[in-house]
Amino acid sequence: MTDQEPGFETLAVHAGGAPDPATGARQTPVYQTTSFVFDDADHAASLFNLQVPGFIYSRLTNPTVSVLEERCAALEGGVGSTATASGHAAQILALFPLMQPGDEIIAANKLYGGSINQMGHSYKKFGWGAKFVETEDTENFRRAITDRTRAIFIESLANPGGVVMDIAAIADIAHEAGIPLIVDNTMATPYLCRPFDHGADIVVHSTTKFLSGNGTAIGGVVVDSGKFNWMQNDKFPSLSKPAPEYHDLTFAETFGELSYTIYGHAIGLRDLGASQAPMNAFLTLLGIETLPLRMDRHCANAQAVAEHLSLHKSVDWVSYAGLETDKYHGLAQRYLPRGAGAVMTVGLKGGYDAGVKMVEAVELFSHLANIGDSRSLIIHPASTTHRQLTEEQLTAAGAGAEVVRLSIGIESVADIIADLDQALATAGG
Repeated sequence: MTDQEPGFETLAVHAGGAPDPATGARQTPVYQTTSFVFDDADHAASLFNLQVPGFIYSRLTNPTVSVLEERCAALEGGVGSTATASGHAAQILALFPLMQPGDEIIAANKLYGGSINQMGHSYKKFGWGAKFVETEDTENFRRAITDRTRAIFIESLANPGGVVMDIAAIADIAHEAGIPLIVDNTMATPYLCRPFDHGADIVVHSTTKFLSGNGTAIGGVVVDSGKFNWMQNDKFPSLSKPAPEYHDLTFAETFGELSYTIYGHAIGLRDLGASQAPMNAFLTLLGIETLPLRMDRHCANAQAVAEHLSLHKSVDWVSYAGLETDKYHGLAQRYLPRGAGAVMTVGLKGGYDAGVKMVEAVELFSHLANIGDSRSLIIHPASTTHRQLTEEQLTAAGAGAEVVRLSIGIESVADIIADLDQALATAGG
């Protein structure tokens, strides 16, 4: 054995997994079972009391899903994680240990449209509030904080516009207020950006996207850095005060750096039920094995496409941080040194109508509501993913009427560019 720290590529293939002890199967088996047999009554009691680790019921823990959780934690540099049924479920589960009725979060206004809807509307049903702030000035986060603020939420690389957030600066603001910074790292993936290295406390993913990379499995994950001190103030009683349902144990005292993750399983998944299916976890594990290879190709192709479209007569602008002229290029050099990702937005000179015509004219690209597939994908956000937003929110999110979002796949880049050229010609005509 060597003391050398495993590289990212090695972790993507091996972290959390081992040959099956019962059969010797090298690939992680799909444990398609609802429940698990106890050794005896004492073993069952100790599991339910959280005194020993193990498997009870697949809503709480499952061996296939556990491998995915360990692998995601290893790739992000965290201590533990909780897999969920979707990326939106991950956002709910990430906040569940932190929030009480009347509490609020501060969120960047540059977010996926579905997240803006979830936070701006559905959170109210829990008694939670969300304040959206303009991200160009990070001091806006500080100005928005009140005594009821329990977290700051951002995307490392915002969907759809590819806005790069100054993670370290925002983390400092959060920590000065005694609250955690939660970062959605879906678009960047831990291969391009590891938010914990820059001060973030919690990371969430829609594993549906680049982690699986094949468009087959819906899922999400919440990863904990293990570094936030939940006992530093009285803002987080779910973790820092006795839990009556577990004989008054205090999660932060009993489980230390794993307290947030164990709470996510023992109470979050137990009561909200948003667990990830074993088959989806298996498919996502297969995808993660090739994550580094795919992201290199995604980024190389996207860079070539962005440079081509920035000179196209039908395109008014391209938002992609890999371009030297992009306003976020400097932040991308700091936070995304391996590449600026696969997703970009382009503003068409023909406006809304040109956007609709373009998505109907593509042949290689697939017109659908997803990103992060090995295939190239396209959508017109204003008429689809962001259509519930107001005109002001559309502009703030970088999803105005003229905007088309591209998720560049791993096909031959010449074929990708050729398809865009013919679709733009049709849209322009």
